Amino acid sequence: MANINLLPWREEMRRQKTNEYYTLLGLVVGLAAAAVFSVQFHINQKINFQKNSRNQYLTNEITILNAKLKEIEELEKTKENLVARMNVIQDLQGSRPLIVHLFDEMVYTIPEGLWLTSIEQKGTTLTIQGKAESNARVSAYMRNVDSSKWMKNPILQVIEADKEERSAVFKLSLKQSSPQGLDDDEDEEG
Repeated sequence: MANINLLPWREEMRRQKTNEYYTLLGLVVGLAAAAVFSVQFHINQKINFQKNSRNQYLTNEITILNAKLKEIEELEKTKENLVARMNVIQDLQGSRPLIVHLFDEMVYTIPEGLWLTSIEQKGTTLTIQGKAESNARVSAYMRNVDSSKWMKNPILQVIEADKEERSAVFKLSLKQSSPQGLDDDEDEEG
């Protein structure tokens, strides 16, 4: 006897092809999604690597620049110290002739009968201690100092009579000065 299939075979075949189509479609969509995910993951990895490497590079460069800035600050401090020392040396060099003139002038201002026992200088202020045969000799010395070009403003701080030596002990303060135009003359000579 012959086998006759009375089932609707075309519908069965259509259903089978539709199932195959959906299976293949699902498989292609799954593969596409996996490909997109893997490409995106790979790109994100590359971006993160670049971001981290750039951040590390910048951090290293900032550390190097901070070290250089610290070195520059130390050099600036050293420079300031050297400039200050140079200024002190220049001031000392500039005042060298002043002390010579001051001592020379002291010789001419001290009257007979007056002796200096100590001289102390702080800045431009001189404190002088000495002995004199009389108070008049101290007055004469103060007048001589007042008329001097290299000394000014004598102020008598103490004067006492020493009865054993028959003299007057005095303490005097005055200011050291320099005549106008002295610096110009020295610049022309030097």
